[in-house]
Amino acid sequence: MDNDVDPPGRAAPRDGRDSRWERHREERRTALVDATIRAIRTHGAGVGMDDIAAEAGTSKTVIYRHFDDKAGLYRAVASRIDGRVVGNVGAALGGPGTPPADTRELVASTVDAYLALVESDTEVYRFVVNRPLVDRPLADDPVGGTVDQVTDQLTGLLLEALRSPATDPSRARTWAIALVGSVRAVADDWLATPEADRAPRAAVVDSLTDLAWHGLAPVLTARTATSPTTGGASSPPTTSTL
Repeated sequence: MDNDVDPPGRAAPRDGRDSRWERHREERRTALVDATIRAIRTHGAGVGMDDIAAEAGTSKTVIYRHFDDKAGLYRAVASRIDGRVVGNVGAALGGPGTPPADTRELVASTVDAYLALVESDTEVYRFVVNRPLVDRPLADDPVGGTVDQVTDQLTGLLLEALRSPATDPSRARTWAIALVGSVRAVADDWLATPEADRAPRAAVVDSLTDLAWHGLAPVLTARTATSPTTGGASSPPTTSTL
């Protein structure tokens, strides 16, 4: 039986009991988030509140007492995953002063850090991205907050790697947004592909890193150079077809 009860409503001088109560509430919230994540891993991203309550050994009423509603519980889980994403990506990016020569490898490590989390905790990732417990728009979108933090980290990396006062910070941020967005979109599609047909994570990381590093120009140039109209031979670049 769950013994969570609210403290007496009477006014009293603040003392050690207040801090103990706050610590107890925080520990209880942490335990409920842990139970929710276990339930997600057991029942999948579409887990229901009954499953979560059963895993926590309590009632939905008690859960709502700590999180107000389902959206509050979702935010708490998303915040936990947010910490893992930002921490993993931050570790992959390293700190200020990273040698520019290592930047390509840092980009690859960043992509791999994100995809590794997606691959290792697929249902929890789907829960956070698809929001099955939330039946209304959220003004404070936790996923958007995570994207912003990772984008900020990557923008800093690009500016550090370029090391040029002439570099427009807004361009570096645009590049960072494009990279973060492409990684997330590819991750979602990668998860939607049946596991038997899914490309290995290393291959996906390599493809995304190549795109970020070189763009499409090398691929398109090579295709133009071996156009069927030339029989596979390279055409001399003497005239333009544009």
